[in-house]
Amino acid sequence: MNSTDSYYPTDDYPEPLEDPGALLCSLQEVRQFSRVFVPVAYSLICVFGLLGNTLVVLTFAFYKKAKSMTDVYLLNMAIADILFVLTLPFWAVTHATDTWMFSNAVCKLMKGIYAVNFNCGMLLLACISLDRYIAIVQATKSFQLRSRTLAHSKIICLAVWVVSLIISSSTFTFNQKYSVQGRDVCEPRYQSVSEPLTWKLLVLGLQLMFGFLVPLVFMVPCYLLIARTLVQAQNSKRHRAIRVIIAVVLVFLACQVPHNMVLLVTAAQMGRAGRTCHGQKVMGYANNVTEVLAFLHCCLNPVLYAFVGQKFRNYFLKIMKDMWCVRRPKAAGSSCARMYSETFASRQTSETADDNGSSFTM
Repeated sequence: MNSTDSYYPTDDYPEPLEDPGALLCSLQEVRQFSRVFVPVAYSLICVFGLLGNTLVVLTFAFYKKAKSMTDVYLLNMAIADILFVLTLPFWAVTHATDTWMFSNAVCKLMKGIYAVNFNCGMLLLACISLDRYIAIVQATKSFQLRSRTLAHSKIICLAVWVVSLIISSSTFTFNQKYSVQGRDVCEPRYQSVSEPLTWKLLVLGLQLMFGFLVPLVFMVPCYLLIARTLVQAQNSKRHRAIRVIIAVVLVFLACQVPHNMVLLVTAAQMGRAGRTCHGQKVMGYANNVTEVLAFLHCCLNPVLYAFVGQKFRNYFLKIMKDMWCVRRPKAAGSSCARMYSETFASRQTSETADDNGSSFTM
């Protein structure tokens, strides 16, 4: 949502700089860096994000029935991440060619899908942390509470998608294809409103709030309380569970804090006089690097929230075996035939087992 183009002068409102030759400030160096770094990074994120999240969806579709709230959240988060990474090739092409090659309708659609699914993924992280808190810290009360909540799981997830759509509605409204300095861009344009600066700050504020602050407010307290509860518990797996929690929080902070700091600086400098050309170049580089780091989180979500658990790893191995056996004849007595005969029994066993699934102690 915030590419290097955000730092190029546009005709939406003036970009006052301190330098006497402000209008001659060239960001060509930033563009050259962007043409190489961003397409490669986005392509890798798209491939690995698509692979990991597709495996999560396939696991739920064919191997593991979503029986807990965390399972439902994980499935929806994987779908959101898949839709999100599918937009990255468009931005990779745009950075590589330094122009938006597609139509205005595609511009609005890609920006909208991009925003909705990113916000949805962030909100689902908050939901997962709250569900883990209820399941582990409030264990004595969680059975009845979670059983009632699970009955409304589809409503809760639908509400998350609707909220994400509402807070991303400005993306569909303001983003459009237009020409800047002889090149087509797909960026927000606020000429149709009376207070463009106010709208820019509002959109940026919503992105900061729902894309960072809301999940942060839920994740840090919930996981701290979960860690304290596990420390006090007499459980042989508690140390591993605590390490997973620490990894979840640290990865979130490492991926999201740098880019959101850049967004805060952008908001503070927006419309302000006294900026230097060197400062704008630094912000351009910082925005590219930190945005890629933020998007990397969608590749790590399947590892942190799904495949870190023993059950999901077992299902992953089953997927690999099934893909191998598809190419091999299932003769009587073969390993593939035995595996297929055991598949239904193993699934029934897993579904009748403790369904407090996807917890940190699996």
